[in-house]
Amino acid sequence: MRNSLLIFLLIFMQFITAQNPYPQDYFRNPLEIPLVLASTFAELRSNHFHSGLDIKTQQQEGLNVFAAAKGYVSRIKISHWGYGKALYITHPNGYTTVYAHLKKFSPKIETFVKKAQYKQETFEIELFPAIDELLIETDEIVAFSGNTGSSNSAHLHFEIRDKSERPINPMLFGIEIKDTRKPTILSVYAYPINENSQVNKTNEKTKLRLIPLPDGNYTVEGIKAFGKIGFGINTYDRQDNAPNKNGVSNIQTFFNGNKNFEIDFKRFSFTETKHLNRLIDYAHFKDHKSRIQKLFVQTNNPLSLYKNLNENGYINIADSTASIYKVSVKDYKGNETWLTISIIGEQNDSITPRNIEVTDYFIYADQATNLEDENVSVYFPSNTFYDDFYINFNVNCDTLTLHKPSVSAQKYFTINYDISNYEDDDKDILFIARLVGYYKNYLSYNPTTRKGNILSARTKILDTYVLGVDAENPEIKPINFQKNKWLSKSRYLKVKVKDEISGIRNYRATINGNWILMEYDAKKNKLTYDFNDNIITETENNLKIIVTDNVGNSSTFKTIFFRK
Repeated sequence: MRNSLLIFLLIFMQFITAQNPYPQDYFRNPLEIPLVLASTFAELRSNHFHSGLDIKTQQQEGLNVFAAAKGYVSRIKISHWGYGKALYITHPNGYTTVYAHLKKFSPKIETFVKKAQYKQETFEIELFPAIDELLIETDEIVAFSGNTGSSNSAHLHFEIRDKSERPINPMLFGIEIKDTRKPTILSVYAYPINENSQVNKTNEKTKLRLIPLPDGNYTVEGIKAFGKIGFGINTYDRQDNAPNKNGVSNIQTFFNGNKNFEIDFKRFSFTETKHLNRLIDYAHFKDHKSRIQKLFVQTNNPLSLYKNLNENGYINIADSTASIYKVSVKDYKGNETWLTISIIGEQNDSITPRNIEVTDYFIYADQATNLEDENVSVYFPSNTFYDDFYINFNVNCDTLTLHKPSVSAQKYFTINYDISNYEDDDKDILFIARLVGYYKNYLSYNPTTRKGNILSARTKILDTYVLGVDAENPEIKPINFQKNKWLSKSRYLKVKVKDEISGIRNYRATINGNWILMEYDAKKNKLTYDFNDNIITETENNLKIIVTDNVGNSSTFKTIFFRK
């Protein structure tokens, strides 16, 4: 009897491990408040999947951030954009937790970081401490929550990564978020795949009329179709305690009762995240700002999130047939929404053809292409794009019309301008810019290099480009002090820095000739120095700040202040 019970327990434990191989009680909540999410794992973002959980911090900064488990600090990175101030802790079980958009680190980590920043004389820094340099205990406060980097509001970005640096949904490790709501489906589209396919007498993508049902599921007005087709949906999920529209966890499709597609958002690698643009209808997103997830897998799609594929999710509809196509959408908690589509097979001889704009230039996706006209050339490496297509390429003076942003690029391509016809004094202040804004009347600086008379810029965006001119120096203005005044009561010295055209590239600040660490908040155009760094030893202090923009224009600000 005891042997039978032992065998049963062993089999049961193996089953549980197979269902969820991740430790359940190892990682704690990184905050000391109830977890409410702003964003979920693998949520669809611009050009990438969201790699963690965005945890709300009650609309404030400075909350204690705890290590999720003991370990050691393996990496620290501070950037003007991206993750801002980020901390990486590697744990004995092989996983690494990431804490990002931090306001500041705990005192022992802050001391370690500032020592390196002053040694290297830089605010932006990336450090890889030795295993024994910054050991972390369970429940230790390691940082304070903030809003640094590309964050739009105060929150903590939290990740768990495996030994291969692949992010994994933290909820798989037992981190609890209350969620009893079913996912919502906003819209559904049918895609005729080739020229012989049709949906409701058209070869174009077709929006279907979505019908909500009383039980929270959906159906659509019946469709008539023929040939090879696919479907796409716009869907989101909400947790119980937040209004945010978050990503879903799993989508499956069934054709006449047989599963033919599944995408499971449990884990991905950073090398594949850019291929989100192959999952969504990218052109639809650029035109309508909503993301349709295609429930079929096209060629040149290397995403590892798919499984249980039959015919890559496509279905084939024969004439004079009746079929049922179903879609299951689940959140992480297993709340499930169903969409049912009834399809009548009907081939029509007269259908609306797909509109294809034919131009003088054609891109073969698997071949390198160089386009040239007047003083402009554009080089596309092979496999820059996912599909072959006609590209609109036109040069008028210094304005380059390069198709439109509705075609996704998976690689950088290079734009070159020959500036031989410009005066030598003007060449130093030229840069390549993308025209942005509703009326295309704003210049967006594109990182530009110059070799002789050739300006070059790398980009992944098809759009309209011009040569920009920046002859203006950056602005530098004091915020909380005045020349020849006392500054004894303030902990911080604050300065406003701004460059309207090409943007700020770098800056350097000194007091009495000694370099000082000024933190740059790029969102607020603000430099801040903390007097607690104890660089100042004199009563009378000479402050000097040099700010340089992206084309090399510089401004120097000098003043004297007093402090004791």
